[in-house]
Amino acid sequence: LQMCMQFLYFLQNLQINHIKILKFYLKNCYFITGTAYAGKSTMCSMLSKKYNMLHCEENYNMDTILSAVDEQNQPNLNYFNTMPSWQHYVSRTPKEFYDWYSGVSEEVAEFEVAELIRLSGDRKVIVDTNIPLDTLHKIAEPNHVAVMLSPQSMSVASFFNRGDPEKQFLLKEIEKCSNPEAAFENFKACIASVNSPEVYEAYLHSGFFTLIRENTERDTREEVLQKLAEHFELN
Repeated sequence: LQMCMQFLYFLQNLQINHIKILKFYLKNCYFITGTAYAGKSTMCSMLSKKYNMLHCEENYNMDTILSAVDEQNQPNLNYFNTMPSWQHYVSRTPKEFYDWYSGVSEEVAEFEVAELIRLSGDRKVIVDTNIPLDTLHKIAEPNHVAVMLSPQSMSVASFFNRGDPEKQFLLKEIEKCSNPEAAFENFKACIASVNSPEVYEAYLHSGFFTLIRENTERDTREEVLQKLAEHFELN
């Protein structure tokens, strides 16, 4: 844990020579970030299969991370170790959820970067990530980062329109609440808070290559895949 804290201090106080070192050791890593329902997970999966890349899904290695955190140093991550129930998780206010989510992104970055250095020595890695934008600027070249966005209305309305286990698990937990309908509406507001217009604008003006999802009626996966591959210079 002390090593992780030292690494976090290192990330927060990067000098020019440190940035060059990190970018060198992460040269095989490619990051996709952005808002919900923008296609990040789908593109990471497709890229990994087409280009034989190691796929680090969102929340990868979380069991190991949670075994290393503590209340003092990683209070937001440690919530998973101390929360009363999943009903408590989905019933927090949107403000509480936003603050917690932002804190998790900051805290998990130290673990994620350390793990990626270990994993990416001799193989390309595609990462579905929530690493903060300022950290991504420090650890990766511009052509190794892509932002994928969807409008807030789409990201919220379509959040549960997916069959992945995590979303279905949350739906089942919401159904266990004393007032499932109110809990569902509250959690939608929580999702809206972390996919707000302000968050969208921060991604849009981050300086990274950006793709915006505006059409869900037409299958554009192959088109988006080609654009990402060209940006990442994988072809």
